[in-house]
Amino acid sequence: MDPIQAPAENYANPNVCFFHVLFKGASLAFYILSALFINNFVIIFVITVFLAALDFWVVKNVSGRILVGLRWWNEINDLGESVWKFESLDQESLARMNKKDSWLFWWSLYLTAAAWIILAIFSLIRLQADYLLVVAVCLSLSLANIIGFTKCRKDAKKQLQQFATQTLASQVSSTIQSAFSVV
Repeated sequence: MDPIQAPAENYANPNVCFFHVLFKGASLAFYILSALFINNFVIIFVITVFLAALDFWVVKNVSGRILVGLRWWNEINDLGESVWKFESLDQESLARMNKKDSWLFWWSLYLTAAAWIILAIFSLIRLQADYLLVVAVCLSLSLANIIGFTKCRKDAKKQLQQFATQTLASQVSSTIQSAFSVV
């Protein structure tokens, strides 16, 4: 190894990364391979959706918090309106997040949805409306996480900009006050 070259960054949370990818791969693999070994649609539907629901829960409640420092949920207020809620780590902690963990999180999130879209196209081509239903449920769970985490990331960036603006304004204000207090 070249002494000047910096060592490659490793995953900071390999177990979380493993389970983040495991349930995505398990639901996709079971759905694809079940056609070869199982001739019962109900079993295929239940197990595939169960694995996709486990993936949804793990991403939303565990790996999203640990790998990218974000969390989201949706509530219904007293008026019956849907309200998105977002949490993120403070900006200093977000800046220290492991780049490989973050990369794995986002790419696996998008690639899983892309895989479900491709499987939906195959179901449409083969005119299999029942299997299209399985894919639609799994795709909707993947898209819910994509939408939730994307909105959460945008909210975290907006909070960073507001914090920077407030900090800059307070610095300018204190500088002006100290300049006039000297005179």
